[in-house]
Amino acid sequence: MRGVVAAGHPVTARAGADVLRAGGNAVDAAVAAVLMSVVVEPMMTGLGGGGYAMIQPPGGEPTLLDFFVAAPGLGGEEDERVPLDSVEVSWGDAVQVFGVGPASIGVYGMPAGLAAMCERFGTMPLAELTAPAAAVARDGALLTDVQAAMFELIAPILATGAGTTAAYLTDGRPPVAGAVLREPELADALDRLGAEGPAPFYTGEVGRAVSEYVLAGGGLLTPADLAGYEVVQRQPLRVAYRDREVVTNPPPNAGGVLLAYALLLLDRIPPPPGVTALVGVMESAQDARDAAFYAGLAEPGFGQRFLSSRVGSTTHVCVLDAAGGACSVTTSNGEGSGVLVPGTGLHLNNMLGELDLSPLGYFTTPPGARLASAMAPTLVRRDGRLELALGSAGSSRIRSALLQVIVNTVDLALPVQAAVDAPRLHAEDGVVTVEPGIDTTALTAAGHRVSRFRSRNAYFGGCQAVASAGGQIAGGADPRRGGAVAESG
Repeated sequence: MRGVVAAGHPVTARAGADVLRAGGNAVDAAVAAVLMSVVVEPMMTGLGGGGYAMIQPPGGEPTLLDFFVAAPGLGGEEDERVPLDSVEVSWGDAVQVFGVGPASIGVYGMPAGLAAMCERFGTMPLAELTAPAAAVARDGALLTDVQAAMFELIAPILATGAGTTAAYLTDGRPPVAGAVLREPELADALDRLGAEGPAPFYTGEVGRAVSEYVLAGGGLLTPADLAGYEVVQRQPLRVAYRDREVVTNPPPNAGGVLLAYALLLLDRIPPPPGVTALVGVMESAQDARDAAFYAGLAEPGFGQRFLSSRVGSTTHVCVLDAAGGACSVTTSNGEGSGVLVPGTGLHLNNMLGELDLSPLGYFTTPPGARLASAMAPTLVRRDGRLELALGSAGSSRIRSALLQVIVNTVDLALPVQAAVDAPRLHAEDGVVTVEPGIDTTALTAAGHRVSRFRSRNAYFGGCQAVASAGGQIAGGADPRRGGAVAESG
């Protein structure tokens, strides 16, 4: 059996497939693909962000590596933090407001997380995996139509910082499709990660430069925050759906619990669920996000307690290797803070400026604690055998994208690419947003307020997936965010 990679960019997918061809396993390939995504998908992810990796070794049990962003402020003074800068980002048929600037920056986990993936589950040296991405960063990455559109989308944020303005904008305008983006400082940072591991980014020269720059700008990213950051290995959350087992991101992450809750509610309904049923479980998951939910996320065993009490019992890369090993990894830089630290190549995250990650209010997460991300790399298994690995970008729309792709594959038996391509809907704050191709008659008859997008849109996430059935494997890449599939054979 050959290996397959589904990712958010053709070059990202090819980087992973190249590693599989060279004899690497699924984790090696995923790390190489994520490193390449930092270069060719710079508005989606970055070394200044964080993520999660769901890993299933061949014949083994899944495990979750948490290297998401933590709240800063250890040893700092909260009254020294400047206010967030608010920027509107338009998706065409929807507008979101994000907080950016130094106050929006959390403790990044990417360098530590990618190194931990290699050390604990990989077979190839980290330097071999960073080298291709560093070469592309130095030589230049050709912007696709989708990446140019993402630059256009995030341009108002980039314009807030001197470093991001100089690096990414020309006369205030973002680069266009066909332009070549060169980032020599990012190339140096990738080379350094490969040669020295994550230490320079946390307790060494890079970490000191980052902390000093953020603190000088009014943020709270302290040396103690960086020195104390740790990658955490967690037991995944498991729930039954139909005759499958769904394995997803556990607490203190929020997205996996809410996805599991929606699936358990759907499991009570004969398949396949209609649009009103989908919206109903999405609204139930949304309504569950109260103060008690977020207060409980950090408690041991919260996930199963929450589910049993209720039902009784942001770029993504997916890789499946020839030995049956799988790695599903979601990483994000948020929308970017607009802060690019001189000399480091790091455009830092704005996770503290995403209200989806702080639903109880900005700056309510205590220093050192993980923010309540919606990112949920997920596996679907049947009788212990992996059938589907998937994950998505898309903030609060992550859980609805994953829910619908799982329904499309399990209940509707769609091939994985068709399951990813199918039109989506999302319910939040009393509004059901829908893509073209979904019949909304039943929704409007039931009294739902419906907002229709004019075309398929990146707003609804970027779900990448790989599937295995009967010895055959396939990938599903999301066209909403320029996804691509590459095979190793």
